[in-house]
Amino acid sequence: MHGIRSKSVHLASLLALAVALTATPGAAEDPEIAELKSMLRTLVEQNEVQQRQIEELRRRLDAAEGRTNDAAPVAAADGEVDRPAPAASDAAALDAALAELDEAPAEPAAQPQALGPAILSRRVGNANVRLVDLSFDILTAVGGSTEEGAALRDLQGGAHDPNRRGFTLQQGELSLIGAVDPYFTAETHIVFGTDFVELEEAFFTTTSLPWNLQLEGGYFLTDFGRINPLHAHAWQWVDQPVINTRLFGGEGLRSPGASLSWLTPLPWYSELIAGAQNAGEGELTYSFLNGEPGVGGRPAVDTGVHNFSDVLYHARSESSWDLDREWTTVLGLSGLFGANATGADGYTFVYGGDLFVRWLPQNNFRGWPFFIWQTEIAKRDFMADDFLAGSELDGDDDGHGHEHGDEHEHEEEEGEGVVEVDLPYAILRDWGGYSQVLWGFRFPWAAGLRFEYASGSGQSVIDGDLGSRQRDPLRDDRFRFSPLLIYHPTHFSRLRLQYNLDHARFLGGDELAHSVWLSAELLYGEHPTHEY
Repeated sequence: MHGIRSKSVHLASLLALAVALTATPGAAEDPEIAELKSMLRTLVEQNEVQQRQIEELRRRLDAAEGRTNDAAPVAAADGEVDRPAPAASDAAALDAALAELDEAPAEPAAQPQALGPAILSRRVGNANVRLVDLSFDILTAVGGSTEEGAALRDLQGGAHDPNRRGFTLQQGELSLIGAVDPYFTAETHIVFGTDFVELEEAFFTTTSLPWNLQLEGGYFLTDFGRINPLHAHAWQWVDQPVINTRLFGGEGLRSPGASLSWLTPLPWYSELIAGAQNAGEGELTYSFLNGEPGVGGRPAVDTGVHNFSDVLYHARSESSWDLDREWTTVLGLSGLFGANATGADGYTFVYGGDLFVRWLPQNNFRGWPFFIWQTEIAKRDFMADDFLAGSELDGDDDGHGHEHGDEHEHEEEEGEGVVEVDLPYAILRDWGGYSQVLWGFRFPWAAGLRFEYASGSGQSVIDGDLGSRQRDPLRDDRFRFSPLLIYHPTHFSRLRLQYNLDHARFLGGDELAHSVWLSAELLYGEHPTHEY
């Protein structure tokens, strides 16, 4: 009964707080006070139910004990006192009473981040294996732009960006997360569109490796920077940053592979990550063994994996420091290396850094107010092998003017898959980044501003000939300003209003575009809620 008395004292304190809040002048107009009072009313109602249950259980327990004590002790033959066992009905009543007491809720039922009943639960040795996270997220948008058609699609290059006038279903995402056994957890994310269904991620993570090691394997988003590993519904802005689209394509960089992380023993949080993934996954590995014309319009010659030099390697270092009890900073460095599809001497390097700073006061209400500053920069060196005009792009051609088995002949043809000019070996460089601030000024509102820049060097293939990269929508000079306003009705729904002012050289004319997007997100199930 000690736990019951403690709970009663706690509730009594809350009731006293409620009385104090009610007596405070002007409290009725404060939404935070109203929220606290609502929570207290819920606690009081649940306490009344629990008190009635406790009294009934106490009455039944006293009755059961009274019947048991009525039976007098009997002296056994050896002189010991033999007390008769309680009747079966009394024992059953006692067990039922204790079971009901154990099942009585100790906390309010409405907890936004509490895990619900397991979809699947079973005992494996000493561990309870539970599938606890099953959810569906709907992300949709409506809006318009001064551009339309292909120009707007090039302007909004992310696969989940709103990219047409009117309505856009950005995605629907089904997520399943759970414990496999005492040694592994697993995640699966499936994305639905109006005309497609695709596997976003499916991977396992170890939970019992020694020396602070953790292995991840399967099909997953590459751990580069802060945006690429995130799903679209976890972005703070409506669309993907320009530099991410430029370096990793519209879908982001993801591929089958494995990754090993090590939590170092340093006095601050420090993690090192290294791994390898397939480099030949088409548009999902845009800067590497992409099967279509890739960076700068360079033709794809060979997208096969012949040895370990054709695999995509990634590495990341991430460290975090608490500047004080309210300020946290995270610094990350990332790198990628792998073969590209332009020929035997075609390789790609991508490297970057990111910074995350957050202020969250100790006396916050449901995470408000808050301030976040996030910056990410990245650079790509795309080493394009030389290519002779008329070479066939059929996989048997090495891209240097001959087919395997005949080193002296090649046949020039017109049409798709033929480049009209000789392309010399070149290093195409692209760089850029974004910086964004988000201010949660009053629950449940937040406002932000993002600035983006992207540029590069080296010519692109334009209409079958080498030309200015300024005509290439994936390599021209770009600037973008994006103010943002967010409203959270609850942790599981979100409305975002975003304006984009784009300056893009590929547009020609005044090179300016104006776009407005209103995005709505609805999340139901046991998916982790948004955090700031």
